[in-house]
Amino acid sequence: MALRCLYTDLDGTLLGRFGSLFADADGNFSRNQALMLEACHRAGVEVVVMSGRREAQVQSDSRLIGQSSYIYEAGCGMVIDRERTILTGERWMPDETGSPADRIVASGLPARLFEHFAGRLEWHAPWHEGRVLSLLFRGAVDVAEANELIAADGDGEDLRFLDNGAISRSMPGIETAHAYHLVPGGASKGKAVGAHMRARGYLRAECIAAGDSIEDLGSAEYVDRFFCMANGYEKDEALRTAIGAFDNVTVTEGRMGDGVYEAVVATLAQR
Repeated sequence: MALRCLYTDLDGTLLGRFGSLFADADGNFSRNQALMLEACHRAGVEVVVMSGRREAQVQSDSRLIGQSSYIYEAGCGMVIDRERTILTGERWMPDETGSPADRIVASGLPARLFEHFAGRLEWHAPWHEGRVLSLLFRGAVDVAEANELIAADGDGEDLRFLDNGAISRSMPGIETAHAYHLVPGGASKGKAVGAHMRARGYLRAECIAAGDSIEDLGSAEYVDRFFCMANGYEKDEALRTAIGAFDNVTVTEGRMGDGVYEAVVATLAQR
């Protein structure tokens, strides 16, 4: 069956070092991302970014690569041909009381998380600013412990703390920091992928996904094959463990954009 859609994370996946579309994992100039996009264009494959970034950033990157669909704020929102869908559930829809992000901050829950994980969790500045549907942190914490704390908190109903992978930004006393999101309504990248597939009428066998984090791995539930970037696999022990729950995951030899190129070329060659 022909490949019709590629879902790809940005940082640590499609983008190379320092977030460049034309750099490899070491910062050297690379054409592989462009060649991958050309191959998708020629084969009629839609490329959908699924990112934890704010909408304005994801929209700009999607436009730059010539695509009209994207998933932003870790699956809290989706746009298809300029039509926006909020995926946070009715309770967390933006309304006159403020955005979901503003309401979560006002509840005091982030402050309680910072207190509990003192020295291990902080805002992922400056990228935590200007968010509407979710919150963004960095650090090194136990995700299960964070979610238990949130579930026990009176203001934590219907919120989920998730790991969006290792980042290059360092923190004092932490060898490898991760980006974490606090999302409402059970939102996830995987669920957003499923929603996009239903809207487009794509079958599971017609779709693949690429990423470097546990949150990206959630899309494996919806697509034919998930390609885990070598850089994510190497850095993240929890990701290596989580992969064992799926039988449709391939770990690429290439890192970042080289891995996405490898995934697309290998898939197209088999179809």
